[in-house]
Amino acid sequence: MSRIGREPVVIPAGVQIEVKDGNVITVKGPLGELTRSFSPKMEIKHEDGKILVLRPDDERETRSIHGLTRSLIYNMVQGVTEGFKKTLLISGTGYRAEKKGDELVMKLGFSHDIIVKETDIIKIDVPDPTRVIIKGSDKELVGQFAADVRGHRPPEPYKGKGIRYADEYVRRKAGKTGA
Repeated sequence: MSRIGREPVVIPAGVQIEVKDGNVITVKGPLGELTRSFSPKMEIKHEDGKILVLRPDDERETRSIHGLTRSLIYNMVQGVTEGFKKTLLISGTGYRAEKKGDELVMKLGFSHDIIVKETDIIKIDVPDPTRVIIKGSDKELVGQFAADVRGHRPPEPYKGKGIRYADEYVRRKAGKTGA
């Protein structure tokens, strides 16, 4: 039995969960509403302020998606209550970011500015020119959006210039030794 999958998901106060036919779950909370469909092979029960994810058999596929289903439901509940955020750090001479309206404008050493728009779910905050905070209620979308922003100028190993995650370590190379 999956250790993660058999744990119940506790529903905090202020969160409404609706389980529909076909394992479609809608979670509503103070930070928004998320809907996701899950595999019909899993049994999802909503009782006593908890959600239980049960698997009907021990086939390989049902065992593999048991813990995944529970984790995705937990992330939905956590997203509408607390939300998720990723912090990006910009390093390099002249590299900076600013927020204009609902757009993130970045100067990353190109001949043009990189412009990225906020969405309904994803919100961008720029506390200082070298720090960008991406917030949202959907963990998957926040991570993908942060990866897309980082992909415009990933950190390079010689000087460490570029966009990196706050908890990322960039391994540096020595470079050439001129003789």
